[in-house]
Amino acid sequence: MSLNKESRKDILIIGGGIIGCSTAYQLSRHPSFSPSTTTIKVIEASKHGPAQGASGKAGGLVAKWAYPKELVAVSFAEHVKLAQEHNGKDRWGWRFVGCGSWEGKGAVLSDDASGTGVGAGGRRKSLEKTLGLEGGRKSDPASRKRKGLPEDLLWVDEGLTHSYSPMASDGDTAQVHPFLFTTSMMDLAVERGAELISGRVTSLNISDGKVTGVTFVNTHSGQNETLPATDIILAAGAWSPSVLPSLPISATRAHSITIHPQPSVNISPYVLFTEIALPERRGLTVSPEIYARPGNEVYACGPGDDSLLPENVDDVLVDETACESIHKHVSSISPELRDGTVDKRQACFLPIVETGGGPMVGAASKVAQGLFIATGHTCWGICNAPGTAKALSELIMDGRIQCANLKRLDPSNFI
Repeated sequence: MSLNKESRKDILIIGGGIIGCSTAYQLSRHPSFSPSTTTIKVIEASKHGPAQGASGKAGGLVAKWAYPKELVAVSFAEHVKLAQEHNGKDRWGWRFVGCGSWEGKGAVLSDDASGTGVGAGGRRKSLEKTLGLEGGRKSDPASRKRKGLPEDLLWVDEGLTHSYSPMASDGDTAQVHPFLFTTSMMDLAVERGAELISGRVTSLNISDGKVTGVTFVNTHSGQNETLPATDIILAAGAWSPSVLPSLPISATRAHSITIHPQPSVNISPYVLFTEIALPERRGLTVSPEIYARPGNEVYACGPGDDSLLPENVDDVLVDETACESIHKHVSSISPELRDGTVDKRQACFLPIVETGGGPMVGAASKVAQGLFIATGHTCWGICNAPGTAKALSELIMDGRIQCANLKRLDPSNFI
């Protein structure tokens, strides 16, 4: 049943990550949106603004081969559309990239590179990035062809390469800079009347089975305040259970670094999923992911771990040793990365649906009317944010999701 377009709506989005900011954007672009009848507010707990968690520290991969398929189909097309409409190439680094699986051995470095990249206090957890898949120096053309190395992938050592195999067809893999994409979505939503509020939600306010607003701690004043709402979207990523404890969401911490190669080095646009045999420790293989970005930047991340989630995204701890291990691992197969400058050492938490499957996208009517859930996107939050946002905007403004069949992701299947 469609909603009366003239009905007053005060929409509150909990979480200023890529899901929340993208949803604010899509709501502000919905055909029935009018500032006179609808307000859109995003409340973010970090004192530093949007995209302070995984939404600003992820790799930024966008792929047709991601999962879940029903959400990817909408999201990829929306990414392309957004980049065309808002100059995503210059604004948030949108571009298509090569993507492949690289296997080989690491060079022996002067420093020990035998660390695993897992942060202290946590056990290794896979990021499962490839779960959705079905499938400079002098160069020897014959050797490169035999090993499968693309002609322009010159920033990994050919001599250390055992094999390279493309993971997708041309045009199936792209990238964005996640921080720039997320903040751009928020800025574009603000242009249409959306508002960003700094605060940490402590409780949902529910009356007669329907949401009426939230109680939150103002980040700047430290005072408790209330905010009225007719519709609430919970999109706080790994922190979503702090607002709704019944959500079966756990958190995986992942470390990453960014490297700036020397200005004279040409880093061709590839994303590599590696398997590197470390010579320092026989039998040990590490699997960092490496993302070449525009602007002479390379992002690399290690495995996840199960360390405890802090109360606030601003309190996430970074294990310097884990970051240094990632740097040594990628340096062991690339002199260009070894000679570059490490800029950022960071960590973030990814939201995982404990019962498997996910993410959760849709109405949480079992909890309260007017409550919507959008979390549990694992490592594919950057990729699937536009489709999630489009589906939620339709559900809230039209009363039903039209862009895709997301029944499998309905929160009622998980809560």
